[in-house]
Amino acid sequence: MSKPKFRRPEACEQKILEHLTVRPITPQERRRFDALMIEHHYLNSNALVGEQLCYVASYRGQWLALSSWCAAARYLKGRDQFIGWSPAHCRRIGQVLANNARFLILPGQHLPNLASRVMKLVLQRLSGDWQERYKHPIVLVETFVDPEQFRGTTYQCSGWTQLGLTQGWARHAKDYYIQHDQPKQLWVKSLVKNAPKKLRAAALPPAWAVVENKVKPRCTTKSAGLKTLTDHLARIPEYRSSHALGYPLAGLLTLIAVATFCGVVRGKKDLAQFASTLSQAQMRALRFRRRHKHNAKLTPPGVTTFFRILNEVDEQALELALLAWQDQVLGPVQDRIIAVDGKKLRHSQGGELVSAIGAQSGRWLGTVRTPDKTNEIIAARTLLERVSQREKLSGKVVVLDALHTNQQTARLIVQELGADYLFTVKTNQESLHKTVSGLLSARAFSPSGSDATGSDL
Repeated sequence: MSKPKFRRPEACEQKILEHLTVRPITPQERRRFDALMIEHHYLNSNALVGEQLCYVASYRGQWLALSSWCAAARYLKGRDQFIGWSPAHCRRIGQVLANNARFLILPGQHLPNLASRVMKLVLQRLSGDWQERYKHPIVLVETFVDPEQFRGTTYQCSGWTQLGLTQGWARHAKDYYIQHDQPKQLWVKSLVKNAPKKLRAAALPPAWAVVENKVKPRCTTKSAGLKTLTDHLARIPEYRSSHALGYPLAGLLTLIAVATFCGVVRGKKDLAQFASTLSQAQMRALRFRRRHKHNAKLTPPGVTTFFRILNEVDEQALELALLAWQDQVLGPVQDRIIAVDGKKLRHSQGGELVSAIGAQSGRWLGTVRTPDKTNEIIAARTLLERVSQREKLSGKVVVLDALHTNQQTARLIVQELGADYLFTVKTNQESLHKTVSGLLSARAFSPSGSDATGSDL
């Protein structure tokens, strides 16, 4: 490629450079913008992914240059090494990066210094425009230059840094890439001071951190881990008809459990979105089967698959299978203090669950749904009896809040389960509060329910 001959802009050209304007295009201009890109850009397309902005540079209404920006590459070895973060880190906050996908000087408008002038004006406003459109800034930009076509002079003059060549791979499908043997130059530019250092910091500036809330959870559990849990859940009876078994119950329950661990709590649409992140190997570990004879690829379950799945499953069988899997992963329960507490379910019509947790380890020991037209007191007693059938509570201490401070629950814990209790007593329990206050001020007493003389309290 021969080096273009340098010349200074003439007076009329300099006037254009000094008075040209750069702005985002309007929705009505998008069709014209795309048509010009397809006609005149060497890639003959304006394919953009994710969040995106398109700019036009004009002088007195005449379009001179076009520039389009979109979401940065998901994984990029050279860029990630430059910043000093992992691919997972990039996925979590990568939305504060943008890619200059297309840059085009329109035919007949190749004025000296026009490209670098347009680039400077775009970069001056890019982050602010992104903030207005997508509610977060852009702190670092990237682009790719084909060395067979261009030298990257515009980026060099605009203060970009070349990080070398890409490895010549392109995404071919969701789960894999193909090598095209056409490596590109990789260029980057920080829009804020010390951007790489700030991007790899443990705590991001508040304006940047908002992008973390936009990242939807995805399944990162290895296939071996999914298989182990699926094998445990396979003991739950399948209640559906044979036509539904493309997605076996054990695999679906494993998927739901893992999604819950990853923070998916809002229902069937979010479950289906989470399922869409599964790889072929992960779906095989979940025992999913081909839906169509002529398509070798497995497909993830959609929204309709999750309807009624949890309403019909045997709750106790599911709990026992999950607890057995937990025992295999974590070993025997070692906690001496057992905490019992009830929580109302989000996005439900008054549903409430009571759970037992190992206070030292935070380990789940079981859950009971509060029966209709009752409160969690009955559910807590049922839960403690159920836990005692699996784990000996003798010698342990059960901790409950003031709602459970009553003789029947205390008698169950001490006399039937062989444990001790720690109850909360509030001032609105006037008689009990007065009695306990008197005991504490007079002398020490046994937590097992008898005073120093052996008489019941």
